[in-house]
Amino acid sequence: MDAIPMAGFIPASRTTGPEEVKNPGPKPADSNVPDSIKALTVSLSNVRLDSDTSRALRDFRRAANYIAAAMIFLRDNVMLERDLTFNDIKPRLLGHWGTCPGLTLVYSHLNRLVTKDDLNIVYVVGPGHGAPAILASLWLEGSLQRFYPQYSRNKEGLHNLITKFSTPGGPPSHINSETPGAIHEGGELGYALSVSFGAVMDNPDLIVACVIGDGEAETGPTATAWHGYKYIDPAESGAVIPIVHVNGFKISEPTIYGCMDDKEMTALFTGYGYQPRFVEDLEDIDGDMGASMDWAVSEIKKIQQAARLGSPILKPRWPVIIMRTPKGWTGPKEVHGLAIEGSFRSHQVPLPNAKSDPEELRVLQEWLRSYNPQELFTPDGGVIESILSIIPKDDNKKSGQRKETYDTYEPLEVPDWQRFSVRKGIQESPMKAIGFLLDQALVDNPKSLRIFSPDECVSNKLDAVFKHTTRNFQWYEETWAKGGRVIEMLSEHTLQGFLQGYTLTGRVGVFPSYESFLGIVHTMMVQYGKFAKMAHETTWRKNIGSINYIETSTWTRQEHNGFSHQNPSFIGAVLNLKPEAARVYLPPDANSFLSTLAHCLRSQNYINLMVGSKQPQPVFLSPEEADHHCKAGASVWKFASTDQGLDPDVVLVGIGSELTFEVIAAAALLHRKIPALRVRVINVTDLMVLGLEGSHPHSLTSDEFDALFTADRPIHFNYHGYSNELKGLLFGRPQVDRITIESYREEGSTTTPFDMLLRNCVSRYHVAEAAVKGAAKHNQQVKMAMHELLSDLRHEITKAQQSVYEHGKGQ
Repeated sequence: MDAIPMAGFIPASRTTGPEEVKNPGPKPADSNVPDSIKALTVSLSNVRLDSDTSRALRDFRRAANYIAAAMIFLRDNVMLERDLTFNDIKPRLLGHWGTCPGLTLVYSHLNRLVTKDDLNIVYVVGPGHGAPAILASLWLEGSLQRFYPQYSRNKEGLHNLITKFSTPGGPPSHINSETPGAIHEGGELGYALSVSFGAVMDNPDLIVACVIGDGEAETGPTATAWHGYKYIDPAESGAVIPIVHVNGFKISEPTIYGCMDDKEMTALFTGYGYQPRFVEDLEDIDGDMGASMDWAVSEIKKIQQAARLGSPILKPRWPVIIMRTPKGWTGPKEVHGLAIEGSFRSHQVPLPNAKSDPEELRVLQEWLRSYNPQELFTPDGGVIESILSIIPKDDNKKSGQRKETYDTYEPLEVPDWQRFSVRKGIQESPMKAIGFLLDQALVDNPKSLRIFSPDECVSNKLDAVFKHTTRNFQWYEETWAKGGRVIEMLSEHTLQGFLQGYTLTGRVGVFPSYESFLGIVHTMMVQYGKFAKMAHETTWRKNIGSINYIETSTWTRQEHNGFSHQNPSFIGAVLNLKPEAARVYLPPDANSFLSTLAHCLRSQNYINLMVGSKQPQPVFLSPEEADHHCKAGASVWKFASTDQGLDPDVVLVGIGSELTFEVIAAAALLHRKIPALRVRVINVTDLMVLGLEGSHPHSLTSDEFDALFTADRPIHFNYHGYSNELKGLLFGRPQVDRITIESYREEGSTTTPFDMLLRNCVSRYHVAEAAVKGAAKHNQQVKMAMHELLSDLRHEITKAQQSVYEHGKGQ
C-alpha cells in the first residue's frame, strides 16, 4: 500500500522559501580574511594513480553508491533486470542520500591506503545517517557476510540487504552497534571526533579516519573535540585523520562551514593546531584525495617517529582534510525544475514521491542505471575483480572486521582494595581513600586504564592519582611528552567521547566529576547505553569494560558554591537505562567506596555510577564489614539500631553518605529523647536492590525485602537524589503506603552544610520527626508522647535555622 502524505505536508522536492537553491553547489561568499593566510594551506600535486587503481576506486564507489541508493528505494528488481514500476518501490522511503557519496569516496581511499601500506585503520563516521554508504561498502568487502550470513556476497544476499534496509528486522537507517566496524552510535551528532581520539589512546599503531559532517561541525562538542590532539602523546598513542565533509547543506538550509571560504577555514583550523588540506578537484577527485591521504599519513609518521625516537615535537601541526564535494553527488541533478544534487533536497530522500509520481520514478531509474550495475556485479551477484583488487585481502585489515572494534577487551589487574582500607571509627574522605587505589591501578595497568576528569582531580581530593603519573596535556611544557594517565579538560562532552572510544576499543576508563555537572553528558551516556544494549544483543560483539562514573562534590557539601552546584539528577538518568546495564551505588563511607570501586573496575558491560562525598566522613564499617555490606547491597546497621534492629517500631533507611549520617544521628537523638521507640537502621549502598522483584538483576525478592525492611512496619527513606527515583524503584512493592521519602527538594543557596540538610528536610530532626510519626502507629508510648516530641524537634529545627542566619553556622 502506498504511503499517504500527512495533511499539510509538502514534499521536500516541492518546497520553496528564502533558502531556495538556484544554483547547485553554490560556493561560499568571499571573506575579508587577508590572502596571506593561504600560505598556511597545504598545497599538493594530485597523485598519478595507475589505471588499475583508478578504475578500482571508481568501480568501488559506483557499486557502493548504487547499492546505497537502491537501499533507500527498492523492494524488488534490485539489479534493474527490467524497467522499474511503482510496485518495485518501498512503501516507506527512509534513509539519507546526501552524505553517502562522500562516505564511499573516503571508504575507497582508506581501502587503497590499507592495501598499499598495510596500515591499521578504523573508520568512524560522524554522519551516522549515512548508513546506506557504509552498509554497501561492508557488503562489498564481505564483512556483512561474515557477521550476517543472510547478506552474503551474491545475488540473494544483495537482494536481502537492499530490500530489508530500514524495514522491521533489517539494518536500521543509522549506523549503530549492529554495524560491523562501528564504535560510535550514529544518531546524536557531535561525538565522532572525540570518540576517535579515545580509540587511538594507547593504540600506537592505529589510525582512525574520522569523517565529520559540516552539520555535525556546528555542534558544541565537536568544536571542543578539535583540541583532542592536545591530549594525544604520539610516543604511546595512534593518530586521527579528521576529514571534514563540507557538502554545504543540512536538512533545509546551508551549513556554517559551507558558507566559509578556504581562507576562513584555513584560519580556523590553523588556530586549532592543524595543517589544512582541501580536497575539491571534482575532475580528478581520486588524484586529489589520494595525494591528500598519502600526505596525512606521512605527516603522522613524522610526528610519531620524532616522539618515539626521543625528540618529540612541541605543538606539532597535525593533518586535517577538508573535503568539498556536492551534497548528493552523482544523484539526480534536477526534478520538477528544482535543483537536487548540490542542494538541501538531496539530504534525505531526493525523490520522495517515486512510488506515485511517474516523473520521479523515471528519474530514479535513470539515476540507478547511470552507475551501470551490470558492469559491477557478476551474473550471480558477486563483485567484479576490479572492486576486489582495492579491498584488503586480510580480513582483519578490512574496516568492518578490525578486532579493535569488537573483540579486544582484557580485564584489568585490579589491586586488592583492602590494602588501602582505613580504620573503622576515624574520619576519612572517600575520594582521598580511593585515590590511592586508583594510583595503584594505573601503575598495574599502564596501557589499559585512564582517568578522564572534567574537574580538577585535586579539587575532588583524588590527588593521590598523581603519585606515579601526571596529566596528559601535550600543549603544556610541564606535562608534555610524559605519558600521563590522567586527562583533565573542562569539556564533559569531549571527555565522555574519549571515554567511549577508549572503552569500545577494549580498555577501561574512570570519569570523576562534580555531581552537578555530570548531567552535561546525560544524552551522550544514553546514546552510549543504546549502543551497548544493541551490541550485547549481537552474536559477535564481545564483552567490554564498564563505563565508570564517580560523582562527587555532592549537593550536600556544595553550600559554598551555591544553588547552581546542587544537582543530583544524573542518578535518574542512569536509572532510566535498561536494567541489564544500569548500576547505581551510593557507598556510605571510605571502605565501602573502595570495595565498590574495585568491583566496578572488574565489571563488564555496565554503566556504573558511584556517588560519594569528597569531604571527611565517619568510617562506619571495617574492611570486612564493608566487603559484606557491598556484596549484599543493603544491610541492617545493628550498631545504630535498637537491640540490633530486632522488632522495630519503624525502619529508618539512609542512602548516601551524608544522608546516612543524619539517619544515625536521628537514631541516637531518639534513643536519648524516648528510649521506648525501637528503631532499625538500614543503609542501602546498591540502589538497584530496591526495585520490584525481577525488575533488575540485583533487586531483592519479596521475602528478602520483607526480611530486611520488615513486612508491616513504617519505613522512612532519607535519600540523596530525587524522591521520584525511589518511588519508581519501589513501585509495585506491597504496602508502599507505609513508606515515606525525604530527599533533595531542589532547595539550596550559598549557606552552611547543615542548612542544606534543613532546607531539604533531610536533617536528623526531620528524620526523627518521620520516625516518631511512623512509630506512633504501633507503639502506644510513642503515640502518647508524639505531640510533645514533634514540638521539641520542630523547635530544634528553628534553633538550627536561627544559628545559620545569625552566626553563619549550624549543627
